[in-house]
Amino acid sequence: MSLHLEIVTPEKKIFSDTVGNVYLPGANGEMGILEGHAALVSALEPGELSYEKDGSTFLLAVGSGFAEITQERVSILTDMALGEEEIDEHSAEAAMKRAEEQLAGMSHDHDAEEMAHLQASIAKATAQLNLKRRTRH
Repeated sequence: MSLHLEIVTPEKKIFSDTVGNVYLPGANGEMGILEGHAALVSALEPGELSYEKDGSTFLLAVGSGFAEITQERVSILTDMALGEEEIDEHSAEAAMKRAEEQLAGMSHDHDAEEMAHLQASIAKATAQLNLKRRTRH
C-alpha cells in the first residue's frame, strides 16, 4: 500500500514522496489516512503529523492549514512543518510565554483577529514542544 504525501509551507516544499500511512491533526481530531481513503478536504489544526516510510515512523510538528486527500494522495498546505531536529525548545517556550502574556493582558474589547493570532501562536508552540519533548524521551 502506498500514498503520495506532499507537505508544502509558504516558504518551500517540505516533503514529497511515497509513504505508507499518514496521521494528521484534522479539525475534528486525528485522522488516519490509508491508500484508498475517501476523497475529502479538511482543515488542519496545529499538532503532530506522522507518516510511515520504509518501516520507520517520521514525525513533524505542523501548524494550521488544509489537507486534501484522495485515494492515492495526501496534500498538506500548512503555515509550519518542522521535524524534531529543527525545533528550538527554548525559542518555542519563549514564544509561547510571550503570546500567553499578551493574551492575558488583553481586554475583551480587543481585536478578535489579534486574539486569534495569539491563540494560534500558542497552539503552534505547543505542537513544537510536545513533539520535541516526546522524541527526546
